[in-house]
Amino acid sequence: MKNSLLLKALHCQNDSRPPVWLMRQAGRYMPQYRAIRAKHSFLEMCHTPELAAAVTRLPIQVFGFDAAILFSDILVIPEALGVGLHFDEGRGPIIERPLQTAQDIDALPEPCIEEALGFVGEAIRLLREDLTVPLIGFCGAPFTLASYMIEGGSSRDLKKTKKWLLNDPESFHRLLDKLAHCALKYMHLQAKAGVQAFQIFDSWAHVLGHAQFREFVQPYLKKMVDGFRSTGIPVILFCRGSSVFAPDLAELQSAAISIDWNGDIRQIRASLPATVALQGNLDPDILYAPEKMLKSEVRRMLRAMKGEPGYIFNLGHGIFPDVSVDAVHNLVETIKSA
Repeated sequence: MKNSLLLKALHCQNDSRPPVWLMRQAGRYMPQYRAIRAKHSFLEMCHTPELAAAVTRLPIQVFGFDAAILFSDILVIPEALGVGLHFDEGRGPIIERPLQTAQDIDALPEPCIEEALGFVGEAIRLLREDLTVPLIGFCGAPFTLASYMIEGGSSRDLKKTKKWLLNDPESFHRLLDKLAHCALKYMHLQAKAGVQAFQIFDSWAHVLGHAQFREFVQPYLKKMVDGFRSTGIPVILFCRGSSVFAPDLAELQSAAISIDWNGDIRQIRASLPATVALQGNLDPDILYAPEKMLKSEVRRMLRAMKGEPGYIFNLGHGIFPDVSVDAVHNLVETIKSA
């Protein structure tokens, strides 16, 4: 896949139109996904290689995206650490035994990631047999994984997490280090199975102040990026707040940074080294707009990044479940016809 637009852009060598893929591109907005989901639980889909591979292929078959992202979930690492995980239809992910004390951190097992998450490697191998576009692997970043394990699920303000890191930073760092260790092993598992690019999700890093980001996020992302560099597989860093934290993320020398929709991507481009590719940053809500407005916004972004050899079109966050299929078709067609 040497001629892949995605891989060229990740190496800042693309002289064609920007590649396009979307975070959560295989999801509930697709009727084909809902048909599979009606027969299987979410975790069953993640744990069954044949189902995960089939769902990963869906948006490539329907929309013709320039890359596939593995169907899985960032919380498979906490699941492997034995804290218990299930998904509630109304509440999202639930950690059944959330961490409450420093002793809980020290009691976490040291799982064999290759065994505990071997189903992910098998899904990747199945996909590489017939996938005609690059496959992106992914995992959650330590701070985001820690927040789920402490909060017991999703939280708007991460109050328990922030109280912990403020009152007992030493044990919080132990947790982050343990999670970074597991995540790096998981990254290498996916590399060995055949992913061609990798994205690290730090979905909740935006709740932190700058000093906290530098202390509790950046060092652990660095550990993962540096520890994965020997594979030669390009890494994309994504976090909400990336329009603010982009200079800090650029210090880590990943292949690319995925930018949220709160910043002007052209200004961010001008402020960062040319060797770092940028991904993003369409507001996900634009997909609810009338067709004319949607196409206008897409073209505006394409004009802003025209001629950039390291640019990947994406949303500033994941696609929402109630977006129309027509909107996604219009987005992809507008980019491909530019």
